[in-house]
Amino acid sequence: MTAGPIDPPTPLTPSAEQVTPASHQGTKHARRAAVASFIGSTLEYYDFFIYGSASALIFNKIFFPGIDPALGTILSMATIGIGYVVRPLAASVIGHYGDRIGRRQMLVLTLVVMGVATFLIGCLPPTAAIGAAAPILLVVLRALQGASAAGESVGAVTMTIEHAPSNKRAFYSSWVNTGAAAGIMLASLAFLAVSMLPQEDLLSWGWRLPFLASILVVGVGLYIRMRLPESEVFEAAKEAETETELPIKVVLRDHWTTIIKVIFFGLWSVVSSVFAAFGLAYATSKFGIPAPAMLGVTILTAGLAVIAQPAAGILADRIGRKPVFITGNLICAAAAFAFFWSISTTSVPLIFATGILFMTVGYGMVNPLGPAMTAEMFPTKVRYSGAATASQLGLVVTGFAPAIAAAVVQPGPIGWIPVAAFTAACCLASAAVTAIWVKETYNVATEDLGTKATANT
Repeated sequence: MTAGPIDPPTPLTPSAEQVTPASHQGTKHARRAAVASFIGSTLEYYDFFIYGSASALIFNKIFFPGIDPALGTILSMATIGIGYVVRPLAASVIGHYGDRIGRRQMLVLTLVVMGVATFLIGCLPPTAAIGAAAPILLVVLRALQGASAAGESVGAVTMTIEHAPSNKRAFYSSWVNTGAAAGIMLASLAFLAVSMLPQEDLLSWGWRLPFLASILVVGVGLYIRMRLPESEVFEAAKEAETETELPIKVVLRDHWTTIIKVIFFGLWSVVSSVFAAFGLAYATSKFGIPAPAMLGVTILTAGLAVIAQPAAGILADRIGRKPVFITGNLICAAAAFAFFWSISTTSVPLIFATGILFMTVGYGMVNPLGPAMTAEMFPTKVRYSGAATASQLGLVVTGFAPAIAAAVVQPGPIGWIPVAAFTAACCLASAAVTAIWVKETYNVATEDLGTKATANT
């Protein structure tokens, strides 16, 4: 008796027969879209995250002087959250026009607004010079930063996945938040440089330099993004559309359950703001750890993330988004305790080791996938509106996470436990929602995302 032919193994990614050729191959601009998203996101998030570093090290002294240092830190951390409060409304507006007139135009707009707002923050006089107008103007400019960021990452992810081959969407789109990691690294490098200035020079003019340098963002970003065309998937959906309803109306009417899903799914993002903003302030103010050492942790973990995040995207294209994303959340939940414990020991090598586990390994598995998974939940015609609005509603908690952490932290060497518990709870909630409620999309063609085909996977 002879054995019959052995069936080939089931492919981990869609074959050419499973999806249409156009969807499988992507467009000829797929790599350019990924590169443009990476560079644009790097520049955009450099602007956004130098604010977090300044809030941890500078703003409580410049804009909230003369009050209790602990309260000043809370107020400084709270201004980070202001940038997130305006994001849902801004996302709805930017997403509407992104779905109506095109993704590229909105990405150009967000880049210009972010660059100008950040430059103006660097020009602000201190409270000692103009009184209460200083923190008020700071909040207004932070709100403009938030409005810009509301449409940035989702818009870049949307354009990238629509250009990418169906079986490589996670890898290509991972470069958007890899750009964000690179932006964090550059922001930390900038503040590491100025933090070495004498304290008087740092507080008077040194802190302004990273903000003023953001004007370079506008020219470079405009050149890159103006050269990238709209995706064929978007153009085809736009031509085929016969309805004239507002995209946001369609989202709120037909996809409201997805919005709720994304709000809880998106709790993973508290990790970044707790680590980069609160962790920096907590370590330097409570335990006397030098700011250059803590900035060095951020620089190293962000630099390693530039390698780790695309690798997570490749893995997610092979075995699915959910296993990678859930595992990353579980690692972050455990690493939150390890990281803050290491801060309490004041051991810099230990802080570096746990920081790598927290941000490079754990967060490096969720950060590159979160925006893409959100965008993949919506159909093409309302993808920008839906993903932007839903994700930004979820990010309100993220924006105030440093202020929440500053409020719940307790005195003493183990006062960090409530902060770690809060961070871990958010990660576990994100993992649970993903496991129970999020559909797997790695084997769904791009043109079928957000449709009944997705629901059946």
